[in-house]
Amino acid sequence: MELRTIKYFLAVAREENMTRAADLLHVTQPTLSKALKALEDELGKKLFERHSFSISLTEEGALLRDRAEDLVTMADKIEQEFVSLDDITGGELFLGLAESYQIKYIADAIKSLKERYPKLHYHITSGDTEQVADKLQKGLLDFVVLAEEPDPKKYDFIPLPEADVWGLVFPIDDPLAKKKSFKAKDLVGLPLFCSGQAWENEITVWAGDSFDKYHLEGSFKLSYNGSIFAKSGLGYLLTFDKLIDVSPESGLVFRPLSPKLETKLYLVWKKYQTHTPIAERFLGQIKSVFLNRLTLYKNQ
Repeated sequence: MELRTIKYFLAVAREENMTRAADLLHVTQPTLSKALKALEDELGKKLFERHSFSISLTEEGALLRDRAEDLVTMADKIEQEFVSLDDITGGELFLGLAESYQIKYIADAIKSLKERYPKLHYHITSGDTEQVADKLQKGLLDFVVLAEEPDPKKYDFIPLPEADVWGLVFPIDDPLAKKKSFKAKDLVGLPLFCSGQAWENEITVWAGDSFDKYHLEGSFKLSYNGSIFAKSGLGYLLTFDKLIDVSPESGLVFRPLSPKLETKLYLVWKKYQTHTPIAERFLGQIKSVFLNRLTLYKNQ
């Protein structure tokens, strides 16, 4: 199975049209058709359903598409890494980031690095722990920021300098805005929004016996989307502080949980991973930023 043929397959899967895909790939339609037929013969599976004016994936084709996207991404990343080995002015950096105000420290580190290595190019993937950890494990990312302590047998990691504080975001004109904080029993009966990961972990532990009485109205991977629903009066968003604009003009407020619920975040990379030169420089820069900030945080 050649990488070029895989790229042909992905182009047709995206375009759902042989002619458009051939134009994008700068090959003739007969060449493209022959390559895809050979791929189906090699795999022994039908990958496409041919229609009068379009093409759609079979169940087997959809499975191959999911695997092929990771394969092509990995191949491109390997090529970029080898190119960057001789490039002392830059290189490619792949990061997977959880949501947190502390991502500003990652941005500060990249900014400093960019000033010294102007040809640095960075690629950011956002997602929850399951999404970014899977990409890290597959080698598609160099570093990820996770909202749970990693397995030290599989990963090396350093904690981010501070901790993220949990609370509720909801409209400022809600009667509950008079409360200064929320105890576990206060959330009973409220329509709640939360990420699935946090709902099954941090919130479950914090709520204790009250959790069985909680009502999850909807789940969101991105807190900003959840805040839009909360602002519409559909529910109360459980999220980190400093992620959502709660200025007087926003129409929203943030109220912390009581007792305080905090989550530590970690910068994580695969154990025994061989980094590119620019990834090594990034790690050195981030350690310096984190160490300085951690010292200030502890002294506050």
